[in-house]
Amino acid sequence: MRPPSVAARIAASPVIRERWWSASVARRLPKLIVGLLIFGAGIGVQAEAGLGLGPWEALHQGIARQTGIELGTVSILLGVPILLAWWPLGERPGIGTVLNIVLIGLATNAAIAVLPAPGSDQLWLQLVMMATGVVMIGVASGIYLATDLGAGPRDGLMTGLHRRFGWSISRARTGLELTVLVIGFLLGGTVGLGTVAFALGIGPIVQWSLSVFDLSGVVARRRAALHGVTPADVPEAAAE
Repeated sequence: MRPPSVAARIAASPVIRERWWSASVARRLPKLIVGLLIFGAGIGVQAEAGLGLGPWEALHQGIARQTGIELGTVSILLGVPILLAWWPLGERPGIGTVLNIVLIGLATNAAIAVLPAPGSDQLWLQLVMMATGVVMIGVASGIYLATDLGAGPRDGLMTGLHRRFGWSISRARTGLELTVLVIGFLLGGTVGLGTVAFALGIGPIVQWSLSVFDLSGVVARRRAALHGVTPADVPEAAAE
């Protein structure tokens, strides 16, 4: 009797079924979509503030400025090769992973298209938009993570490096984010106060958001276990 194919084994995996075609996916999908759209809009708000972006978005913005491609479109295009890098690292996507790539980028483009950038004499408005963007991204992260339908492509790259090479999550995350931040800055991405606000604020906001939208605590505990800590010890454990 022939052994089952790789595709058949993947299809039979309970984890894969729960993230692609189980009955519960349909119930969780609207929540996922809302979270991803808010996340993308938050990036657009923070980008229009002009005070700095998180590491990956600084990279996307730098590429956008060098190529003339829209920021959200760069995010989508870059998400594809990053997702392909999952396979040799042993990571597997869910439907949320694919929607993450597409919807966040589209929402970012839409937000930038409708939001006017503050003038150079409107620092107060820049600060408000910067803070609003960070809060939107953090809250939206909790919403979509709570659906447990698959990590985003960049998150999966980090956890894949952790599992494949035995790097700690903090080492993998710090190494990746510092690398993309430097490259983004060199390409013309905005690095500044908004970058610092993102780094300091995103973890606690995501942890709070998960406490609201992941009432059972299952997702928060799973992600904290990956770090080898409790969710209360390391807020960033819930903010990958």
